[in-house]
Amino acid sequence: MEIQTLLTKKNLRRAFVAAALVVLFLLYTNGITRNPPGFYMDESATAYNAYLISRTGADESGRHFPLLIQFYTGPSTSYVNPVTIYLLAIAFRVLPPSILVARAFAAFWMFSACLLLGVLAKRLSGRTSIGIIVGGTALLTPWFFEESRLVWDAHFVPMAVMLFLLAAYHAHKKDKWTWREIATLAGSLAVLTYGYFAGRVLAPCFALGLLFFAASRDRLLGILKVWIAYALTLVPTLIFGWMHPGAVENRWERATYMKGVPWRDSLNEFIRRFLQDQSVIGLLQTGHPLVRHHVVEAGGVFFFATFTLSMLGLLFVVLRHLRESWWRFTLYGFVVSILPGAITYEPFHALRLLALPVFLSLLTVPALEWMLSRGQNNAQNIQGNPFSRRAVRFALLGFLLTLTIWEAARFQRIYRRYGPERGPFFDAPYKEAYDAAVAQPQRPIYLRDGFYGPAYIDGLWYAAIEGRRRSEFVHLDRDAKPPPGGIVLSDEQNCEHCEMIKRSGIYLVYRQK
Repeated sequence: MEIQTLLTKKNLRRAFVAAALVVLFLLYTNGITRNPPGFYMDESATAYNAYLISRTGADESGRHFPLLIQFYTGPSTSYVNPVTIYLLAIAFRVLPPSILVARAFAAFWMFSACLLLGVLAKRLSGRTSIGIIVGGTALLTPWFFEESRLVWDAHFVPMAVMLFLLAAYHAHKKDKWTWREIATLAGSLAVLTYGYFAGRVLAPCFALGLLFFAASRDRLLGILKVWIAYALTLVPTLIFGWMHPGAVENRWERATYMKGVPWRDSLNEFIRRFLQDQSVIGLLQTGHPLVRHHVVEAGGVFFFATFTLSMLGLLFVVLRHLRESWWRFTLYGFVVSILPGAITYEPFHALRLLALPVFLSLLTVPALEWMLSRGQNNAQNIQGNPFSRRAVRFALLGFLLTLTIWEAARFQRIYRRYGPERGPFFDAPYKEAYDAAVAQPQRPIYLRDGFYGPAYIDGLWYAAIEGRRRSEFVHLDRDAKPPPGGIVLSDEQNCEHCEMIKRSGIYLVYRQK
């Protein structure tokens, strides 16, 4: 009877936790279809290709279950990593394609990554309270929150990093690694590699960092096995690159300043960029300079209170934990998390640096352990001295948590005030032009790319949402002209020999004469 009662209480507790997580996720995703407004073309490309794969198994180029997904055509062609697109395709097998499903999908992985941060913090400290503080703070952090709203592969980076960190934490506690540890470590490295462009840099660095755990011959042998298993997961990339010349290097060549530059100049630029990307100015004051990635009115992308805890934790790691292999690896991970941004264009690129806030959050654990420690009271404290060391630590923690809540409330207020005003940066005017085009009786509708890029993908995505046949739309090559009388939806700056039907922002709907 007692066992049955305990099981009932345990099941009720689990049900309560599950219900609380559902409510928390609904709050986390509140307003997700309106803020950001519209749906940017890269989001449309991600969602549309996932939709095609869910229905036909092929991406927009016609390749069935490709290793890298081709976005766009002509000079805009780009090859994107497959993990998030195939996962979204699974969602579209169950749910109809929509902006809500696509954005909720992206938010789910970021939401889960923040929860896993809390789980790892609890395991590191042995305290549920620290896990709740770290996980809750991560959910409130602007950097994680804003990128969770964007439907492209970058949002998956924190989740992929957490999968690896959990596997590494589990493995480092064992003297001898079995094939289970080897498989989980190599598998998480592969997920990170195939998850986002930055993962191609982070995963090999993390694999090398496993040497921090090489405390014995058996452990070193286990690390070598992980490297071999991980290397085998890269063989499909080599085959794909051989079959499709230039596809694997496509993103690298578009993003880096190192190609074709003398090594000395590259080194100087790398040092400058590395220092720039770890600057507190970008972290706490400006954030990513591109409006699409960050509401600039909100200031920085990381809370001052959390950063204070991170730096205090960093100090404790250096002074107290440097002999511990886990914290040496954490410091190493903190440094290498800056590399994807430092080797590419654009200062403080929030997407390429998404592993950085993971390690900054993880570094808060030693500081929280110190603040919540129950040290022995000295004679003065026993007599009721209100300024005891423990009281000061608790007061400091209370102040930082209160500051976190204030910063979170401020960010949410600004985000919800100014976020919806970013319509032009998310192709929001396109939908009005699309509606005007499909309201015309003529078919097909000609989708023409102009000065602002491959906007045709927005039209195909909205058509997929509405269940329209692909044959109703024709994507014109850059130099092709629509036939007389044809209805054209374009992002050209102007049209010649045309009858204007609708102008919405940078988008035109016209009838070709």
